[in-house]
Amino acid sequence: MEEFVLNQIKYGLKYVPLNLAKSFFIKNSNAETDALRKKGFICGVCHHRGGVQKLIEANIGWIRTDIPFPFEKDGSIKKEFLQFKEQCAAYKKAGVKVMAVTPYPQDYLNYGINLNTPDGERQIKEIAVYIIKELSECIGALQVTNEMGIPRFTIPLTMDEAARFIAVQLEAIFPFKGDVLVGYNSAGPQADLHSKLKPYLKYCDYVGVDIYVGCFMNIIGFMWMFDAVLRYLWAFTGKPVILQEFGYIGAGAPKSKAEKRAILQKYGVSSAKEAKQNIAAFVEAMPQYFANHIKYLAQGDKNRYYNLLFKSDLTNHLYRELPAVTKIPGYPHTPEGQAKFFSKILHKLYNTGYMAGAFIYCYADSEKCYVCGQADCPTETKWGIVDCDLNPKPAYYAVKEAFAEIRNINN
Repeated sequence: MEEFVLNQIKYGLKYVPLNLAKSFFIKNSNAETDALRKKGFICGVCHHRGGVQKLIEANIGWIRTDIPFPFEKDGSIKKEFLQFKEQCAAYKKAGVKVMAVTPYPQDYLNYGINLNTPDGERQIKEIAVYIIKELSECIGALQVTNEMGIPRFTIPLTMDEAARFIAVQLEAIFPFKGDVLVGYNSAGPQADLHSKLKPYLKYCDYVGVDIYVGCFMNIIGFMWMFDAVLRYLWAFTGKPVILQEFGYIGAGAPKSKAEKRAILQKYGVSSAKEAKQNIAAFVEAMPQYFANHIKYLAQGDKNRYYNLLFKSDLTNHLYRELPAVTKIPGYPHTPEGQAKFFSKILHKLYNTGYMAGAFIYCYADSEKCYVCGQADCPTETKWGIVDCDLNPKPAYYAVKEAFAEIRNINN
């Protein structure tokens, strides 16, 4: 499935109508959601870096971050895992809880585990148990892997295999989790994934979802899309919902036809049509980091290069732009528009009974786009509520105010 289709799921445009009507006739909470809400609405941010003082001043009580794979190939414990454990303990001491994301399928493959064999499944379970036993005293929650269905995270697993990869870990972790909240996430509603995991919801304290509206592809977004996706997931699972990732790009603008042509000319062509005639050569002329990513997603099939580059969300990376229609009306991709977005949505999320919390993506801007490797690509560089030097942006103050109001209500 191409990135384009998968990102339709992320926008909340696919599958939602299937059970959306039902969702308007059920209660906004149940005993499980009420119990979790009594513990406090999760006010979090993804990928924090730097000191904790600005974090605390912004009334952010949780951070969400990835767990390094715990073992070297010789079976010894990785120093990165030990450092991660120490960092989690330091956050806890400072009064900040950690939502920790377990490693991705590729990490296990790199370790030499065949994920689709009985022995591989056994090793996956053993590693899951090791992680929860090692971290349970210093983290507040665990998310089993991330966004299964998105190629860059899921390859080479199929959706059936990805669901099984999550399921066996949920089951293995359950007896050892103690007070740690455990669940998984999806990119948008992903009915397919949630349907496959429904028998394992008994091992979950929450179900997570990532929603990005008005930030990808040449597609307009609307605030109601958040309501639709979240309500749908609540109706489908009946579990407390945590918005594990959401945000709004704080900069970015469309490129003119002349600017786009100039970019293509750097790679030896003057149009998309010309690039298609020898797409392999075009990819080879691109920046190496970006070219390698295209090759990885194509999995050896050069016939997929053109659609990936010119008919998916990667087009915005190619042209290093945000098309004019790629936004939520009334919320421009500016520092002020980003702040306005958070001021509006955070209160809406808190006032939704089945929501247990939300993690803003993300804390700081990035020097380079992690997808294409280009510094001037807005798609994955301008999400932060602080800039690359950790200076607060207008969004920081909007988040600070909204989370303060939520905390005051909780108290």
